[in-house]
Amino acid sequence: MIYRSHVLVCSGTGCTSSKSEEIINQFEKLISENNIESEVKTVRTGCFGLCEKGPIVVVYPEGATYSRVAVEDVKEIVEEHLVKGRIVKRLLLGDKEAEDVSKSLEEVGFFKKQVRIALRNCGVINPECIDEYIARDGYRALGKVLTEMSPEQVIDTLKQAGLRGRGGAGFPTGLKWQFAAKSSADQKYVCCNADEGDPGAFMDRSILEGDPHTVIEAMAIAGYAIGSNQGYIYVRAEYPIAVRRLNRAIEQAREYGLLGKNIFGTDFSFDLGLRLGAGAFVCGEETALMTSIEGKRGEPRPRPPYPANKGLWGKPTILNNVETYANVPPIFLNGPEWFSSIGTEKSKGTKVFAIGGNIKNTGLVEIPMGTTLREILYDIGDGIPNGKAFKAAQTGGPSGGCIPASLMDTPIDFENLTSIGAMMGSGGLIVMDEDNCMVDIAKFFLDFTCDESCGKCSPCRIGTKRMYEILDRITKGQGEDGDIEKLEVLANTIKETALCGLGQTAPNPILSTLRYFRDEYEAHINEKRCPAGVCKDLLRYVIDEELCRGCSLCAKKCPVNAISGEIKKPYHIDQDVCIKCGVCMETCKFDAISLKA
Repeated sequence: MIYRSHVLVCSGTGCTSSKSEEIINQFEKLISENNIESEVKTVRTGCFGLCEKGPIVVVYPEGATYSRVAVEDVKEIVEEHLVKGRIVKRLLLGDKEAEDVSKSLEEVGFFKKQVRIALRNCGVINPECIDEYIARDGYRALGKVLTEMSPEQVIDTLKQAGLRGRGGAGFPTGLKWQFAAKSSADQKYVCCNADEGDPGAFMDRSILEGDPHTVIEAMAIAGYAIGSNQGYIYVRAEYPIAVRRLNRAIEQAREYGLLGKNIFGTDFSFDLGLRLGAGAFVCGEETALMTSIEGKRGEPRPRPPYPANKGLWGKPTILNNVETYANVPPIFLNGPEWFSSIGTEKSKGTKVFAIGGNIKNTGLVEIPMGTTLREILYDIGDGIPNGKAFKAAQTGGPSGGCIPASLMDTPIDFENLTSIGAMMGSGGLIVMDEDNCMVDIAKFFLDFTCDESCGKCSPCRIGTKRMYEILDRITKGQGEDGDIEKLEVLANTIKETALCGLGQTAPNPILSTLRYFRDEYEAHINEKRCPAGVCKDLLRYVIDEELCRGCSLCAKKCPVNAISGEIKKPYHIDQDVCIKCGVCMETCKFDAISLKA
């Protein structure tokens, strides 16, 4: 059926939490009531990327993009736009008074510098409809590979393209597949790491929710390349929408003969299964993930042997993350030269980042490798809210490092990030402003690492705990001479001796903050002062004698009787008794009480 209008509504996790499902139901109800259901179709899509402005609704053919749509707004959109043809300007994304409202989503500032390869179908198709994926050239790459190419040619194509793993380490994908292809065994496996555990990261989740078939197609191509007939997607149970859509996509692919026996009439057979993770961060490490799939406690294994030789159930196995697989079908459709023309000399293609923290435009972006941090923050992210100054960006999650403002113009790629003490990681990017304490930030990430350590090796199990204890003392004003040196010795020892990559990179937040923000550590230790005013134990509530009217209200409200004085004379706070609850400052009617670092 041909429709005059399509209403695309984001149904990713972020917008779903903001009632996008109710918005969709309301659209369908009102479209039906206005007798235009044969003219207008409502489409559930994946994430558009601009999460800060969600829920997002895009109406085609005009391309009008509505932001922060509420259920109550649907009636106006239906009656004005869909029935009368008048765009609702007050809801438009960007300039509400713009004359040209027909510009595409890609022309909005947030998208101008993006190149969407892995995210090419997110926000464009209904992820639960295989026909829409096929209409966007879905499964053409698999057909081409199976009918026109040998496994060796498939691997050579990936090597020529220069695709590197997007899960963090950046290992060449074609080389990994080649190792597994050359391993002799009666059974081989293809695995997908969808166990996205970094705080603030949601890149893989969004691809699975918005374009699940791209992962299925890529894994089938991988199976053909290495000689495997079975794959497993290891996905977090905390991603219910992604899990549901993956299950549906696998069922549809089987119904269409794109999974199972004799795919595309060839002698190649391949099938997929889902395995749900229970939220263990360590299962993002490849050997721990495979151990979990086997039904055992998720703990890493010593390497070598590497998974390409001895992985899942002791058989040759390749493991790539969701974003890596999402890049595979376009490479075979457009050619390796096309892909390698994007990015830098050693880091080809694009990278998806989930931007969060103190940034105006939080959301999902895909930028060519080599784009600077400044471009991401100010051209795409629209800068820091409330006129605050940018201080640092944490890339790579708990395993990554902090990039200071002085390095904002560093091109983002694997080599450059490593050289400045950070790492690409899976793609989380947390933005911090002048009000963030970098010692507290390091403590936050290390606390996460301590909780998530599997405990198998002593450097990670014990070493990270000792580092956390030192940081905790420092933020409580109990830091001592030599603490910085102890942190450095512990960090470097753990990097050299931990069993797996997660343990080895756990000290990165400390090492990078010491490298660029050492003065903050010294202020905490030597001056018992938190320059950012974050560490509660280093702050003091002070009464300004000139402003204090001696009303005694603060003294009456203080829960520990730390405030004393005489009526109509300035009062005083006993710092040894004060528990820094802030009740006094909230109570004072004359703004006489302030917080001092």
